[in-house]
Amino acid sequence: MGRRAVLAGLLGGVAMFVWASVAHMALGLGSVGIQEMPNEGPLLAVMESSLASGKGLYLFPAMGSGGMAGYQSKLDQSPSGLLIYHPPGARAMEPRQLITELVTELLEALIAVFLLTRTSIAGFAGRVGFVTLAGIAAVITTNVSYWNWYGFPASYTAAYMFVQLVGYVLVGVVAALMLKPANAA
Repeated sequence: MGRRAVLAGLLGGVAMFVWASVAHMALGLGSVGIQEMPNEGPLLAVMESSLASGKGLYLFPAMGSGGMAGYQSKLDQSPSGLLIYHPPGARAMEPRQLITELVTELLEALIAVFLLTRTSIAGFAGRVGFVTLAGIAAVITTNVSYWNWYGFPASYTAAYMFVQLVGYVLVGVVAALMLKPANAA
């Protein structure tokens, strides 16, 4: 991949990161479908005493050893869900998290631009469309499965997919503006 393509990928990744930041912080799209627990104090106290420092992802009720039939019986009688637990002391918006997000979006953009450089699509709209299509594949990969299997709210899933997809469109626009098709070089 040439220097211009790497630059397009990096600039596209920055555009994706800036868009995601605006979408989450200014537009509130990152909190769509997320609810606050009413009277959370007693539940938090029980979680802290039960899970202590057991940071992790928990499925409830536990599947246990009874197989699917046993699990279905538990589901019939108990609430169910996923819980991501962090013991007290977690920090909001740590620099490490922001850096991880930026690096992730840079890699996504670089991959999309690399794929685009392997095509001979000549038109601006076609090149943006190619990266957008790659973005559609990326945004449905886990988001739809999490909605389907784990019950993530549809509104959360749709908002998150929208934020990601617009990021890929921006990468496509940057790449289409900066790169010539392979057969035109």
